[in-house]
Amino acid sequence: MRRRWTSVSAAALGAVLVASGCGGGGGGGDQVEVFSWWTGGGEEAGLNALIERFEEDNSGIEFVNAAVAGGSGTNAQAVLEGRLQSQDPPDSFQGHAGAELLDYIEAGYLQPLDDFYDEQGLREALPDQLVEQISYDGSVYSVPVNIHRSNVMWFNPSVLEEAGVEEPPQTLDELIEALEAVEAETDAIPMAVGAQWTVDHLLESVLLGSLGPDGYNALWEPGADWDTPEVAAALEDFEAVMEHTQEESAAEDWQEAAQRVAEGEAAFNIMGDWAAGYFDELGKTAGEDYDWAPSPGTEGTYMWLSDSFTLPVGAPNEEAARTWLELVGSKEGQDAFNPLKGSIPARSDADPQAYADSPYLSAALEEWQAGPELAGSFWHGVTVDNRWKNDIDTAVGLYLQDEDLDGLQAALHQAAQAE
Repeated sequence: MRRRWTSVSAAALGAVLVASGCGGGGGGGDQVEVFSWWTGGGEEAGLNALIERFEEDNSGIEFVNAAVAGGSGTNAQAVLEGRLQSQDPPDSFQGHAGAELLDYIEAGYLQPLDDFYDEQGLREALPDQLVEQISYDGSVYSVPVNIHRSNVMWFNPSVLEEAGVEEPPQTLDELIEALEAVEAETDAIPMAVGAQWTVDHLLESVLLGSLGPDGYNALWEPGADWDTPEVAAALEDFEAVMEHTQEESAAEDWQEAAQRVAEGEAAFNIMGDWAAGYFDELGKTAGEDYDWAPSPGTEGTYMWLSDSFTLPVGAPNEEAARTWLELVGSKEGQDAFNPLKGSIPARSDADPQAYADSPYLSAALEEWQAGPELAGSFWHGVTVDNRWKNDIDTAVGLYLQDEDLDGLQAALHQAAQAE
């Protein structure tokens, strides 16, 4: 993955600056416009906490909240693309750390933040492997404000007890045995899924659980070989898990699948840790209505994704934007934001007391600070660009229609060769 990214050369950046007439963008300015898609729930509450802290510390700078609602970021990204093409960038914008930003980098829309990382001590504050996985051609282009974990297995303790499953499965073989037991002994759905993207999400955890972090991370190198016995075995595990799901429904999203677990209608669901906040919203109790464990085969590895903020080329108020990024990257900022967002800080020096009220976040932070192996989520923008992600999604969609596992592997291999 590290070698796949290409950064914009200094000459190319200069050309963009000349073309925009910005001369490197802004001076200080008395405002900062921050663009995101955080308009509801915990994410809006977390953003508001950051805004409040920013305004307290910078009374001379007006904060302009340019959040765009709807579409889980899709609407915002469409608006943002129009602004960037029109050379009207905000001072900073939200994006998922990783390959999702590659299109912006190659188009010359983002400034590298290597000097900023050095000035703020972020290379010491963030895990080395995290900085490595968000670096493109040796440079960093965003500041992660949080970490979400993709590879979480949510389960209903009562359903497992009814099925005679004494412990949550730790391997994929144990998972398949547990799914079979649930199907034989209960009326519950063994593995709940929702819309097609939740199947993509399930696939990445199965790949990680079967291949391990080194094998999984190698899949995202340029021209990676997916036509191997190891990948074939991983896809066979995926097929075995899928045999115990209910029919995928485009009308349902991840919330419905997760709720089935909390309501006792399903035994398992593989979903990111944002499900913990959703269970809280439903008034469910950890350890009773639901519990969690790493996706089978992935203990000790964080399949991560992260919200981050950038510094666009030609930012009208660059100095103020850097002040915003200082807050986003700071211990104080991340500890103010993440308990409300339902995520943990990207930094390794967070205050555990700030997360003590959440059983999940407290446990997740402890594991993060212990230094797990890291594997980037392909579905959530870490390891692949939008083209590759769409090709994988298309391959999965065809598989859901024809159940041709060899065809799925061939399509996934072809998608990787296009890089």
